[in-house]
Amino acid sequence: MFLRRFFEPQLAQASYLIGCVQAKEAIVIDPNRDLRPYLEAAEAEGARIAHVTETHIHADYLSGSRELARLTGARLYLSDEGGPDWRYGFEGDTNVVRVKDGHVIQVGNIRLEVIHTPGHTPEHISFLVTDGAAADEPIGAATGDFIFAGDVGRPDLLERAANMAGTMEVGARQLWASLQRFAARPDWLQIWPGHGAGSACGKGISAVPHTTLGYEKRFNWAFRAKSEADFVAGVLAGQPEPPRYFAMMKTLNREGPAILGGFRHPPVLDVAGVASALRSGAIVVDTRPAPDYAAGHIPGTISIPLNRSFTNWAGWFLPYDGDFFLIADGAALDAVVRDLALIGLDRIAGAAPESVVEDWASAGRPLGHVPQITAADLRESLAHGAVTLVDVRNQAEWDAGYIAGARHVTLGYLPGRVAEIPTDKPVVMQCAAGARSAIAASLLKARGVDRVINLEGGIGAWRAAGLPVETPEPATAGRA
Repeated sequence: MFLRRFFEPQLAQASYLIGCVQAKEAIVIDPNRDLRPYLEAAEAEGARIAHVTETHIHADYLSGSRELARLTGARLYLSDEGGPDWRYGFEGDTNVVRVKDGHVIQVGNIRLEVIHTPGHTPEHISFLVTDGAAADEPIGAATGDFIFAGDVGRPDLLERAANMAGTMEVGARQLWASLQRFAARPDWLQIWPGHGAGSACGKGISAVPHTTLGYEKRFNWAFRAKSEADFVAGVLAGQPEPPRYFAMMKTLNREGPAILGGFRHPPVLDVAGVASALRSGAIVVDTRPAPDYAAGHIPGTISIPLNRSFTNWAGWFLPYDGDFFLIADGAALDAVVRDLALIGLDRIAGAAPESVVEDWASAGRPLGHVPQITAADLRESLAHGAVTLVDVRNQAEWDAGYIAGARHVTLGYLPGRVAEIPTDKPVVMQCAAGARSAIAASLLKARGVDRVINLEGGIGAWRAAGLPVETPEPATAGRA
């Protein structure tokens, strides 16, 4: 048996290639849309990808299972659990095999037993993997979004991201029951989870790539909960705000993701093309580093820097039902196109090179700027009532302490709440360290709010300067 783990940092997502050396065939579990790593790894092992599967209908990325199965001629195994409301819609795909609890997928000498593990989602399944050439008991389990290292999959996404009222407490109780059943398995069982640290599918996932059931039973908070009621309260408390695009991912992954056929570069834009796009009301994303955008940018563009958070914020702010444009070139453009494809944002109508900003200025067109303010200067401005302060951190961060006088609008919800922000004086945007607030400043400027400033270093710099923070009253903590 061979096992290869693939980790996608933009999604904090793990997928697996498991194969039989003797039969020279393999299965891929939970592939994302970048199929090249799986194909290259299988070729390096001298194996054919004969089987593809996934643990559930994903919410945080667009699945590559359907396309990988078509490309390789593999069978595609999909959960048939969770009832009629949770069936996949791949009715026209003749290579699909529906599986339920107890079903077995045979990959040469490798045996994968399907285990229904509802909670994160009703249809969620895990796979017990036995290397038949060496053992008659499982070596590990591919647990998807069921058990993580240090945490478990959140059961609230259907309600909070897909607006399916009344599902999160039901899901939490299902998850508790799944954990109780799974805990009876041997402590040596390796756990191969579907996400690592940084994923929005849990609130405290470890960066450790794999673990064992025995270790998790000893140290994972979820296994140590005293009762179902304690577990339900614990798993639903403090979960981060789910990105807006999660609801779209659920729909697309259930109905059947479009076949991408590789990453394609969009048409190249010049100054006139960018100007035309902006006049049409389309979103133009400047992917340069935030300091470059602050120093000079094309007015009307928004800043989403190409970094580890790019895909997350793109999913919050870019449309699935309309075209959008980019400022990026070279290797950065390659990365942007790929990263957007991971969450199904394929409608890139054009891309301008980074030099378009200089060309814009050379053509006599004015550039926009985002001034920075230090913590000390902000304190003075607040004392004199000279600015409006907007904190764009998430709810849990706000509840842990905020700058007196700040308004709280979580960054993801800012576009729909711009009208709530007074503009009679300069607006200072603030987050933890200055990165999210830089994006927030660009969103306001693109909406016509001209006097926008970014707090350099965020509340971290404020605290480092020895300046005070406040905490909400218990009755108000936790409100959106």
